[in-house]
Amino acid sequence: MRRLFKISGMILFIIMAIIAFILAYAYITFYEPDERVQVFQSDHPSTLSDTGTITLMTWNLGYAGMGDDMDFFYDGGRQMRTSRQRTLRNLQAINDFIRAKQYTDVFLFQEADQKSRRSYYINMPDTISKHLPEANHAFGLNYHVRFVPVPWYAPMGRVSSGLLTSSRPTPHSVKRVNYPGHYPWPGKLFNLQRCFLLSRYPLANEKELVIINTHNSAFDDGTLRTLQMDYLRQVLISEYEQGNYVIAGGDFNQSPPGFEPGFYFNIFDHNNLMLIKDDYLEGWHYVYDPTTPTNRRAHEPYHPATTPTTLIDFFIASPNIKPLKVQGIHLDFKHSDHNPVMASFQLLGPHSRPAQTYPPD
Repeated sequence: MRRLFKISGMILFIIMAIIAFILAYAYITFYEPDERVQVFQSDHPSTLSDTGTITLMTWNLGYAGMGDDMDFFYDGGRQMRTSRQRTLRNLQAINDFIRAKQYTDVFLFQEADQKSRRSYYINMPDTISKHLPEANHAFGLNYHVRFVPVPWYAPMGRVSSGLLTSSRPTPHSVKRVNYPGHYPWPGKLFNLQRCFLLSRYPLANEKELVIINTHNSAFDDGTLRTLQMDYLRQVLISEYEQGNYVIAGGDFNQSPPGFEPGFYFNIFDHNNLMLIKDDYLEGWHYVYDPTTPTNRRAHEPYHPATTPTTLIDFFIASPNIKPLKVQGIHLDFKHSDHNPVMASFQLLGPHSRPAQTYPPD
């Protein structure tokens, strides 16, 4: 009996020592960037027309590992990555699609891995830049952890991932801007440092087109998302009050105000619906395609007839911008757990028009 207690004590000590080492290592290597970090700057930016049109695409790439074969640990599944062969196949399909859309003015990508175990250490920003050689590329980390210990049976390990804004016009600057709020300790040591990329493009009327690439929190009770959206609102209003033209797009991990799905071939995920408040930005445009889901639940591999889907990827545009067209492109979640969304806009110069939710009722 004494020997049994001794062995049990040694095992417990070893487990506690491992946990202590992981926590200490995570604390020492904790990524904590400044509130604002410039990630791109040009002394020769493009000057855009203040009455011109611009096309954008937003797409959460799911680190090329969240294809239709995947279930995901944080979403109720068991896996953190698929096979290396499938990851490379996903990446090739993603790059082929992007190359086919290369004449889009601005791409807003999320979950672009730079050096992560979950995506077999591929460099997605570098690969995408090779497929969009005429574009300017700005990358900002939002997930940089040396070792993520979950799930315990197959740890995620090293993660280095972030947001990538790729644009044919050259911006004057692109800044990585921190969102407020963190998960409680020690979870904050192993989670994302949420942020957005803010790009500035000079206009002929001496104002700026401000484009924001955002990826808001998921898997929280809504507290972090509320903090982030309050902060984003302040930034959007401040830029608009300065006379700038503002578009925010990305993965908001919540649906636009008053959203009602028009999906004909997919089940809508009513259980995880979180709507932006109706009065969040009065007079601004919410630009989305209600007929196409943009995200699927990853608790199991994707089955069109049974897997719940939702819409959380879209654009928000200021009143001095007119939405022209929006299209969600249903790729059947084959190579990412998100579908891309494309939209075109017209800047209205010194004039404005009454804002509306887009598409109109």
